[in-house]
Amino acid sequence: MVKTLYILKFRRIVISTFIYLALILISTIALVPIIWVVLSSFRSNIEILSSGLSLPTRINLRGYIAAFKLAPLHLFFFNSIIISVASTLGNVFILSMAAYVLARFHFRFRTTIIIVLSTSLMIPMTALMLPVYMVVQKLGLYDTRSGLWLVYTALGLPMSLLILRSYFLTIPKGLEEAAEIDGAGFFQTFIRIILPISQPGLASAAVLQFLLCWNEFIYALVLTSSLSSRTLPLSLSYFTSQFTFNYTAMFAAVTITILPSITIFAIFQEMVVSNMAAGALKG
Repeated sequence: MVKTLYILKFRRIVISTFIYLALILISTIALVPIIWVVLSSFRSNIEILSSGLSLPTRINLRGYIAAFKLAPLHLFFFNSIIISVASTLGNVFILSMAAYVLARFHFRFRTTIIIVLSTSLMIPMTALMLPVYMVVQKLGLYDTRSGLWLVYTALGLPMSLLILRSYFLTIPKGLEEAAEIDGAGFFQTFIRIILPISQPGLASAAVLQFLLCWNEFIYALVLTSSLSSRTLPLSLSYFTSQFTFNYTAMFAAVTITILPSITIFAIFQEMVVSNMAAGALKG
């Protein structure tokens, strides 16, 4: 009996060790490139070219100053903030109502709608580029922030809808029945009861939608042509050309681009993970 307990304890220790080693390896693979880019933004071009893995000899902000001189980062940053926040708010607010209806009510073609939305996740974004471009041109929204806002809201529709529907399915129906007995209508129940207790699901959908808008490059490149509408990911093209290659400024621009998305995900990651687990269990 004692021998069996020792064997089981040894197995648990071995399994735990392998799990922790795997987590450390994955974390290292994920974090080292980010840390290297951030550190390289404080080094000079000569230091980067002479030794790519060395630490900066001294911290200086020349790369960031050069980045703002080479590209209008402040304007691109402002555009990214406006488009990402507007698209996220519109996406989550509108789709939360649609997801609630799909989760709670049974009507004709409900299953068809869910299947179509689920299968649309498998369609590559690049496959939609030509029809989206033609629609935006027809609507007169080419090279406008409004055009990008509408496109990003539509691109995030399937994912946000399925995330929110999965979370609404975890809410007990007794809450809505009690509200109905007290005389609350559909909209009143949704606003005062469902939305307040759905903050983890709303946060998950909002974070994923924000990351989609913030990091998207292809549609921002195709649907805009002037500085007044372009977003931050497009700014990286200013630092590479046939005749110049400013690594320090480019790494500084990359750091400015990725830090907001990393910060947002780090703040809300617990809500995102918990909601994904709840949705997976509920279906």
